[in-house]
Amino acid sequence: MALGVFGLTIGLALGGVVLLGALGFVLQRTVDTEAFRTADAVALLAAEDALPDPLPVAGGQVRVQVVDAQGRIRAASIDADRLVPMVRPERLDRDRRQRLDVPAERVGLAGPVRVVTVPAGTAADPLTVLVARSMADVRHSAHVVRTILLVAFPLLVAVLAAVAWRVVGATLRPVEALRRGAEEITGRAGAGRLPVPASADEIHRLAVTLNGMLDRLESARIRQRAFVSDAAHELRSPLTNIRTELEVAQRLADRTDWTAVTTNLLTDTERLSRLVDDLLLLARLDEAPPTRGVGPVELGALLAEVAARYPSPPVRLTPPPGPLWTTGNADELRRVLANLVDNAVRHAYGSVVLAAEAATDGPGSGAYHLVTVTDDGPGIPVADRERVFDRFTRLDDGRARDDGGAGLGLAIVRELVRRAGGSISLTDAPEQCGLRACLLLPAFPGEDGPGPQIDGP
Repeated sequence: MALGVFGLTIGLALGGVVLLGALGFVLQRTVDTEAFRTADAVALLAAEDALPDPLPVAGGQVRVQVVDAQGRIRAASIDADRLVPMVRPERLDRDRRQRLDVPAERVGLAGPVRVVTVPAGTAADPLTVLVARSMADVRHSAHVVRTILLVAFPLLVAVLAAVAWRVVGATLRPVEALRRGAEEITGRAGAGRLPVPASADEIHRLAVTLNGMLDRLESARIRQRAFVSDAAHELRSPLTNIRTELEVAQRLADRTDWTAVTTNLLTDTERLSRLVDDLLLLARLDEAPPTRGVGPVELGALLAEVAARYPSPPVRLTPPPGPLWTTGNADELRRVLANLVDNAVRHAYGSVVLAAEAATDGPGSGAYHLVTVTDDGPGIPVADRERVFDRFTRLDDGRARDDGGAGLGLAIVRELVRRAGGSISLTDAPEQCGLRACLLLPAFPGEDGPGPQIDGP
């Protein structure tokens, strides 16, 4: 605020100086113009050899003389000196018009005095017209303006400073309210909101934007807290099993079947390892998208590779009629298909079918390929088909099974599919009971790809 008032003071001071300079220049030019007009009129009379004596001049602050080449006064106004020229002869230029400042006592006017000279007469008898005009009025006008500025300047600065203080204070008051609100939010637990001013201006929009950001942060905090809680719960189960097995084996050392204990411990360890890997993968997926390994992938070869990991039956592959190229990371797409097939095999009664074909439309512009994984299991109720993609979500039948996962498989699938630019949905299996997972992936530009880009696991 003080810096702004200081800058305003400097600006007004410079403006006052410029105003005084411009005023003095304009008044000086006005005096010179009037003096030259009088001199031109007298020079015209001299050229016609019709100089009256005395010279008729209006106003008591003007003196006129007509001098010849020898510096003698040939004519003068009624109150001008008839013996001594107003300008010394050596200062006169007989061939051009001049503007000169002379001492006031030489002219007999209140100083300072401005004298203009105009050549006149003929070549045989050159004359010079001298017109003197007092600058006292000009100096007085400039002095009055300077005095007014010196008196009004501090008052103007004070008024502007007070207005600026009120205006800036009123403008920054909502900002101060936002600051206090932010301080209260950071000082307490739970969600909070910043006060939104009633005025529809930039501060209002800023407050709305910040409140939206706070809502998103609170939602992320809730999700993170739930994620940590669920992860801790899921990690506790295998750790508890491992500890129980070891404690029982330690107490019954002589009667312990160490082969069975080792088998159970390996099973729990593998479950724990899979869970940790899934958690790490989800953590990486929450960060920036990867920049390595993205390129054309042939879906037919990828489906064949994934299907080869399972016995047939239950897993059967319906190969596409031709190459289907998509863009994405081969390892991530392989993980997507493996998770879908694992989930289908876990719930199928006896059949899992993989298929791929060209799709007519997709979630955005451009061509897409459709990959389906169909099983003949119990299916998923329509109300739960969106919920199963949430993290740590397992339906009741999935929780009851010993070989069920931690509820992260479909969540990983959705995140990886989004990163690939596609979409996934669950529908009823056609012509039979069961479930179908429909995976839409963007088609690679052009009909022919550069060749299989499937990397090893």
